[in-house]
Amino acid sequence: MENTLTINTGASTKTSANLVLLFIVCFAGNMFAGVISTLMSVYLPVVVKELQGSKSETELNDISAYINAMFIFGWAAGGFFWGVISDRTGRKTSLLLSIACFGLFTMLTGIMNNWWGVVLCRFMSGVGIGGLLVVSFTLISEVWPEKTRAVATGILSISIPVGIFSAGVINYLVTSWRQGFMVGAIPLIIALAGFWLINESNLWLSAHVSDPDSQKPANHLFHEKNIAAIATGSVIFGTMLIGLWAIFLWLPTWIHGMLPGNSHKEGGVSMMFLGMGGLTGGFVSGWVVNLMGLRRSLIMSFAVCSVMSFILFKTNTTFSVIIYAEIAILALFFGASQGILSLYIPLLFPTGIRASATGFCFNIGRLFTGAAVLSVGVLVTALGGYGNSLFIFSLVFIIGLLAVLLIKNIQPETNQ
Repeated sequence: MENTLTINTGASTKTSANLVLLFIVCFAGNMFAGVISTLMSVYLPVVVKELQGSKSETELNDISAYINAMFIFGWAAGGFFWGVISDRTGRKTSLLLSIACFGLFTMLTGIMNNWWGVVLCRFMSGVGIGGLLVVSFTLISEVWPEKTRAVATGILSISIPVGIFSAGVINYLVTSWRQGFMVGAIPLIIALAGFWLINESNLWLSAHVSDPDSQKPANHLFHEKNIAAIATGSVIFGTMLIGLWAIFLWLPTWIHGMLPGNSHKEGGVSMMFLGMGGLTGGFVSGWVVNLMGLRRSLIMSFAVCSVMSFILFKTNTTFSVIIYAEIAILALFFGASQGILSLYIPLLFPTGIRASATGFCFNIGRLFTGAAVLSVGVLVTALGGYGNSLFIFSLVFIIGLLAVLLIKNIQPETNQ
């Protein structure tokens, strides 16, 4: 099998088949990344109780926090690490090894007999998942034909939510958490098959094999020519990430606070609308980009998220069904933004640093996201309730909007 993938010389049958196989591997890998990201959340109470049942409730909560926090830090570390490795050793190798990494450590999670072993395995699972997200979108941005690239990226962006939904199905069907974590075998099989099914990016090969200028100073991540693009990418992705997760994690609690008694149904329904809106937005984001262009699409996403956050959290003091519609609209543009940004960020950078820079932009905001999400809970009393807290944190959408409006000279590159 050839070790290069021809993508810009016509719609040959072989080229189309290679692209389809690549997309299947990327979509399946990201879907199982979504599964494994959520799997610990649905099994967490059972896991902690089995491993540390003799501890007090406070100690059990602390252990749960360590497990979740180390996964997030692993995710951020993996985004940085695999981005650098991908620029140096190739997209294909990094893509498949990152899938194998989270598959292997997910299976190992299921055989651990102590909580610190689970913490370590979740950290390494996060490392693999963070790397996959960076490398898969970078690879698709390089090899996919420009005419349909935005659509392919948008559809790929919904793979994580599909996986999150699937984690709930696994939890429903498999009561044993140890058996549930054996799902990691499937990503391992995907990674192994991928070595025979997909090829390397021609752009990466040209930059690192044929091009003697691939090591020029401008291809260093923090070269002065790249700083503006890195700052732009980090701000616009990070602001959307912080706002999204703050709202995602605390929305049910806000709704519960407006309801009498102990009703949880409305919170669950709100999350369904949030999920459905996000899936729809991600799916259609490619067509939106083709219709409006990248920059206008980003402006619209940040503007609508800003407006809908104000409407949702500042005009509703008692619960009504209109809240569901407002959540759905907000989620629609959440989802669209993820597809748009996943296309936009990699194309800000030349091939020589594309994965490293994308990994930096995707994950620098993640380091602040955990603190922001925690701060909503800590500051809720001082800020006058969850509604005020969530609205204040949603102001980050305005920062992202201003970044897109003011930095007009940073435009995505063509494939170079």
